[in-house]
Amino acid sequence: MDMQALSYPLTISLHALAAVIWVGGMFFAYMALRPVAAQLLEPPIRLELWSQTLAKFFPWVWLAVIALPASGYWIIFAVYGGFAGVGWSIHLMHTLGIIMILLFLHVYFAPFKRLRRAVDEENFQEGARNLAIIRKMVGINLLLGLLTVVVAVGLHRLAV
Repeated sequence: MDMQALSYPLTISLHALAAVIWVGGMFFAYMALRPVAAQLLEPPIRLELWSQTLAKFFPWVWLAVIALPASGYWIIFAVYGGFAGVGWSIHLMHTLGIIMILLFLHVYFAPFKRLRRAVDEENFQEGARNLAIIRKMVGINLLLGLLTVVVAVGLHRLAV
């Protein structure tokens, strides 16, 4: 088997793995870690937990933010010959992906940076305010990510 024949399976696998890491990480954080941390931890410790957890998770999100468009565009142009050759489901996944990336960039460069600064300065009120913003944005991104998975796995077949 030559490299050309291997390139699509490798690229789609990279694309899927990046999505699983990003969406799965958000699902775990939002649905499992968040409620337990809120129930068991006092605000100073909870804010430190989130600051450090996000600092460990966000490099993986950055990799996903790079890998998803790169692999997606490669598939669109190398396999389908461009956007004119894809169905509505690919256009929808593309749109949702762009929105998700923009939301992540906002979270990373605004409330996450403020959360880290607030935790360092022990300004727990400011930290809690920014953590609440992050929680809302992650909730929105999680919903968009789950919708994208549904489109990719289920609805994509309707567009073919």
